[in-house]
Amino acid sequence: MSIFSFMIIIGSIYLLLFQTVFSAVASIHQFESISDGTTLVSKEGSFEFGFFSVGNSKNRYVGIWYKNIPVQTVVWVANGCNPINDSSGSLTINNTGNLVLLYQNKTVVWSTNSSKQAQKPIVELLDSGNLVLRGEEDGNSENYLWQSFDYPSDTLLPDMKLGWDLKRGLERRVSSWNRWDDPCPGDFTDGVEFNRQLQTFPEIYIRKGTEKFYRTGPWNGLRFSGAPEQRTNPLYSYYFVCNDDEVYYAYYLMNKSVISRLILNQTTSLHHRLIWIETDKTWRPYSSLPRDDCDKYGTCGAHANCMINDSPICHCLDRFKPKSVEKWNSMDWSDGCVRNNPLNCTEKDKDGFVKYSSLKLPDATHSWVNKTMNLKECRAKCLSNCSCTAYTNSDIRGQGSGCAIWFGDLMDIRQYSDEGQDLFIRMPHSELGKSDSKMRAAIAVPIIGVVLGMLLLGYCICKKRSKDKIDRNETISQHGGQEEDLDLPLFDLSSVTTATENFAPHNKLGEGGFGPVYRGMLEGGQEIAVKRLSISSGQGVRELKNEVKLIAKLQHRNLVKLLGCCIQGEEKLLVYEYMPNKSLDAFIFDRKQGNLLEWPERFQIICGIARGLLYLHHDSRLRVIHRDLKASNVLLDNNMNPKISDFGLARTFSADQTEEKTSRVIGTYGYMAPEYAFDGLFSIKSDVFSFGVLVLEIISGKRSRGFHQQNHGLTLIGHAWTLHKEGRSLGLLDKQVLESLHNVKQVLHCIHIGLLCVQQSPTDRPNMSSVVLMLGSESELPQPKQPGYFTEMAAVKGDHSPMNLESSSTNDMSITMPEAR
Repeated sequence: MSIFSFMIIIGSIYLLLFQTVFSAVASIHQFESISDGTTLVSKEGSFEFGFFSVGNSKNRYVGIWYKNIPVQTVVWVANGCNPINDSSGSLTINNTGNLVLLYQNKTVVWSTNSSKQAQKPIVELLDSGNLVLRGEEDGNSENYLWQSFDYPSDTLLPDMKLGWDLKRGLERRVSSWNRWDDPCPGDFTDGVEFNRQLQTFPEIYIRKGTEKFYRTGPWNGLRFSGAPEQRTNPLYSYYFVCNDDEVYYAYYLMNKSVISRLILNQTTSLHHRLIWIETDKTWRPYSSLPRDDCDKYGTCGAHANCMINDSPICHCLDRFKPKSVEKWNSMDWSDGCVRNNPLNCTEKDKDGFVKYSSLKLPDATHSWVNKTMNLKECRAKCLSNCSCTAYTNSDIRGQGSGCAIWFGDLMDIRQYSDEGQDLFIRMPHSELGKSDSKMRAAIAVPIIGVVLGMLLLGYCICKKRSKDKIDRNETISQHGGQEEDLDLPLFDLSSVTTATENFAPHNKLGEGGFGPVYRGMLEGGQEIAVKRLSISSGQGVRELKNEVKLIAKLQHRNLVKLLGCCIQGEEKLLVYEYMPNKSLDAFIFDRKQGNLLEWPERFQIICGIARGLLYLHHDSRLRVIHRDLKASNVLLDNNMNPKISDFGLARTFSADQTEEKTSRVIGTYGYMAPEYAFDGLFSIKSDVFSFGVLVLEIISGKRSRGFHQQNHGLTLIGHAWTLHKEGRSLGLLDKQVLESLHNVKQVLHCIHIGLLCVQQSPTDRPNMSSVVLMLGSESELPQPKQPGYFTEMAAVKGDHSPMNLESSSTNDMSITMPEAR
């Protein structure tokens, strides 16, 4: 036999083996089977069905994934809680006409549960991603005996139904994976809930176990009342069906070339609508839920209104008061609010209603709906029932129609500025401002006396306040400001002085670029931190006003809360909530304190900072660029939750603005992005760069500033990049953490993300929505390109003037660059 003939035989055997192991079929007929290595592919090649593993696990699962997306994205799993531990699995249609998953050709691991049997059963994968079992004679009809769309995993695809088939008693509910590498259902589920017998208002709930975590609000004919993001958009549309046979939500794509999915994660940022970006080869979040603290179920308790742009965010509805004043004042809103005057069923004929506008409608668990009633009939229906507490239209289209009424406490309400719905809340006679003529006559004289006294007192108070206001305005106007810009509670200088014991040295927490920060305690016992603007600071008033205007409009669990300010005479003060664990740099750069931060705590801090930045860049009313993100500007609360602080250098962008150029470059050496430091260009990507540096500092326990002095000219970024290229990334990790580390993969994942954030070109860096998504999963990441500031010389060389030092704090150096060229 010639060598050529031998090679042909070997090649034929190899090709046969390759086709056996890596083959695809169009369908499965009765008594046919496919083994591990063979897949079922949809007609147009959009989806693939077969055996797969997740991460480094050897467990084998059966499921569906996108065929043409290089990052394997699984959208449905059959045996999520019952994997096979080797490649002996096979799929076949048995003698009852069901698709079954067999282990070692004998043990049934999973099967479809069709009660009907077709004469010629066939299994096909549709280009919608739906795996169907049907009779061969049914052809292209949707007369399916079983379909995967009826049993969702963690993903809702276009045209999938989320909700109920009432004729079959089938609930289609999405469940999160237990972990990124464990597709068994986790804690979170998402589905449509209502009571058919009691005719309650349907709405979608996300639950953590049995507890409500988030809800959309009831469907009002146009959208869910608590989901203003469901506006008209070019990407997708949606519909909600509610009749005697079905109650479900579904969405469909306006552009069929777009690839989109909804996924429920096992994290606090749960529900993501993701879009595949072909040019970047990555999934990008289009929207996420919950969006903020007001979206979390029951944040403010009963009869309270959550206003995300206020501080604090919880307010009792008008004509209601806190159930526990002590708890409410300590910002524990769980008990909610109660009526100023309770309802009295014996006088129900005297009750009336007060209209509240632009609301997310209350939890509809205890509600009742009638589609044929008008609003007048709805009011009468509510008034006739002692337990009815509120009513509104069930459908707001046109002039409004239908009737929805609530019983008992009104839970989980939030306020919207330009969306939401009207709600009519029942009130007793005494709260409606009604009184008869005899009562008016009896109290007229005393009221006149009281009013005259109050007018006199008011005149004196106003006169004094006018003088104070003139003094304040004079102070502000000296720097070109206006008092109405501040839009925050004004503290008296005397109360702040008392709280800080006249700015006693032992209350001093630190020294920032614009002055010292003091610890204090207000009369009510609330601890505060007071930033005192240095009198000698020539540019501080502008930064202080900027910080007040910005942070007053921001509200997020990972942003520090500004309680108020004081501008009186030469004193200019900002009053914050007090953070007992001070700033992040006090932990990660200190050997003793660093021992307290093991890897799980450091990872949670990284995730918290990322969520705070995501809010600033994408989810807040204003698009905010921080411009000075660093370890000393991240504060830690009692539970070591991070809160971004110091918005003195922040700038706002409009929704369609991507970058801006400034001739006044101010920031902190070691954190500034190259395009900002040298060319004055800043954008959300400059904050991403600073975040990347901060991630590397948190992991290493080393300061970015000054690192080169002990490392042969390499910066911290350059050191991390070198280790990464050599496959030794774990060498970056703080040795104090390494000793007790249990999740090496997560550390390497974070280092990789950090390097993606510090790439030289802003266009290469991910945005914060992608960063949050990457932190929440362990999927494969793109390789980072050369970072900025690889060596110390790279930071100062070029056709740019050297940096001029402007001011410094205890741990960081703030700098000003000359006019950018």
